Amino acid sequence: MGDVNSPSSTPRWSRYVAIGDSFSEGLWDPYPHADGTPVAAGTASDGVLRGWADRLADHLAERRGDAPFEYGNLAIRGRKLRQIIAEQVPRALAMEPDLVSLVGGGNDILRPQADVHGLSGALEQAVAEIRSTGADVLLGTGFRTGGALNWMQGRVGIYNANIWSIAQRHGAFVLDTWGLRGLMDWRMWSDDRIHLTDEGHRRVSNAALVGLGLEPDDPAFDVPLDVAPPVRFYRKLQADAQWARVHVAPWVRRRITGTSSGDGRLAKWAEPSIWPPSER
Repeated sequence: MGDVNSPSSTPRWSRYVAIGDSFSEGLWDPYPHADGTPVAAGTASDGVLRGWADRLADHLAERRGDAPFEYGNLAIRGRKLRQIIAEQVPRALAMEPDLVSLVGGGNDILRPQADVHGLSGALEQAVAEIRSTGADVLLGTGFRTGGALNWMQGRVGIYNANIWSIAQRHGAFVLDTWGLRGLMDWRMWSDDRIHLTDEGHRRVSNAALVGLGLEPDDPAFDVPLDVAPPVRFYRKLQADAQWARVHVAPWVRRRITGTSSGDGRLAKWAEPSIWPPSER
């Protein structure tokens, strides 16, 4: 893997660019409103989104002290892996970063005819291209799934095994979301059940630090929450029905019409800038 002197060392990276899909864009972990009032986390929001990548940038900038640090985020929701590679990798490399996080493939694996090994091959080519510039790469494994998405576990497991192999061959780092025990709790997940809450993103940012060979900001970041009270059966049925109506039905409509939740969207931090910014 990439060379970091010790877990407690000052991060050597001075320009970090995140590329990917909704996970790296930060759904649904919004920044507070301009007046400081909070936005409900874990739900759809039109505000600027934070997410694990912004939080990781916060940690890296703080640990560099007075040393310069810049950050950009090109991730856009709904993007499939080959779109990320074609659209975002060239833009990211033009920014001359020394650290790139490339996390994607989840939107592909959701499709019935997903070719996991084909995706892995495309990912490896992108990693090789980025590494050829001298930049470090942070990859991310897929989540361990459950509930209605339990059918994806086999695909995700194969993809994850390939990610670890790719990282070993090319000296990349890995953010291991599959291994995060705390994420196996429904309270870490948003209303749509496929994106994290603010607490989930906070934990992932700590796992990213560990993946980069650095100490986590919170040593207890993966301690599971206290056991949740049981949910009555009829309440669960109500929640499942609402989830299907509010989230599954629109997803199906987009698949039928060939549209994406990211259509027309622009990257939230399209150019690397001094981080953290004075205004968001």
